Amino acid sequence: MTMLGLLRSRARAAEQQKVALLPEPAGQADAMLRRLEWTTLRRLDGLLQGDYRTLMRGTGLDLADLREYQVHDDVRHIDWNVTARMQQPHVRVFTEDREMAAWFLLDLSPSVDFGSGRQRKSEVLLQFVAVLSRLISRHGNRVGALLYGAAGLSRSGSLLPARGGRNQVLRLMQLIGRAAAGSGPAADSPGGTTRLDELLRSALLTVRQRSTVFVVSDFISEPGWEKPLGELARRHDVVAVRLLDPLELELPDLGLVPIRDAETGEQLMVDTHDPAFRQRFARIAAQREAQLREALARAGVDTLELSTGDDLADALWRFVGLRRQRQTGRPMAGPAAQGQGARA
Repeated sequence: MTMLGLLRSRARAAEQQKVALLPEPAGQADAMLRRLEWTTLRRLDGLLQGDYRTLMRGTGLDLADLREYQVHDDVRHIDWNVTARMQQPHVRVFTEDREMAAWFLLDLSPSVDFGSGRQRKSEVLLQFVAVLSRLISRHGNRVGALLYGAAGLSRSGSLLPARGGRNQVLRLMQLIGRAAAGSGPAADSPGGTTRLDELLRSALLTVRQRSTVFVVSDFISEPGWEKPLGELARRHDVVAVRLLDPLELELPDLGLVPIRDAETGEQLMVDTHDPAFRQRFARIAAQREAQLREALARAGVDTLELSTGDDLADALWRFVGLRRQRQTGRPMAGPAAQGQGARA
């Protein structure tokens, strides 16, 4: 074995020993993050190719370079002094300040623990946060989180201060796992409807420095969250990540089935064999969809819709493409220009 091979084998053995010594939840989080790094993150690295900046918007601009004017350049960036000297239009090229934080406001209320297919909305939430927080932290930024669960916001433990590094991502994944399993601080007592406005108002007090804020929720909540979301968007770059399941939009013909409200615990029997009932359900769901999208648009936030049947990497790629198109006015070629699931 070569010296390089020996060093690699020793490094792998040391890493495996380190994981083996971790508590079981930490070991599970590390294994899941490794899998996501190998699958989803690896794909995103090949797709983004420098467009990571569209995920995070800096707090300031630094002059990076001067170059000749090109079609679609912003005329406000023309440097007239250089243009006069060179007898050719030149524009200033700026870079954004990357020293900033990303915050995840996570809705882990009972309605998020639902899925009609191979995964639940809570699993989509965990994978999204793991991938995005790792992507962000790898570029030198800090990530933090505020969690809302079955008991609302607890006095301690629902806040993870913003820090950088891979260990911070693992801490965040463990915190989500405990809360989603019902043993976390945000799930102290059952019952009650979700009040998303509590999470948003808490964020207004917690997140002081301008940041990129991801509000991850299914937005099944008591009214009143629209105003604090708009206030948050005026202070920060806010992205609403909306979790949904196809069964919430349209019911299949399954005959007589019991349905339980995850928020209140109320149960009832419904006859899905009745075409009139299914049509009424679809009509009400469509009305709610229209109202929700209108509320998010009024708040002035970008929206990423994640379905339990979506491919996470493709959904993120489409979203990055739409954000770039809105910022530059130029569409991005590839998967971002196709399909649904993201609105900017």
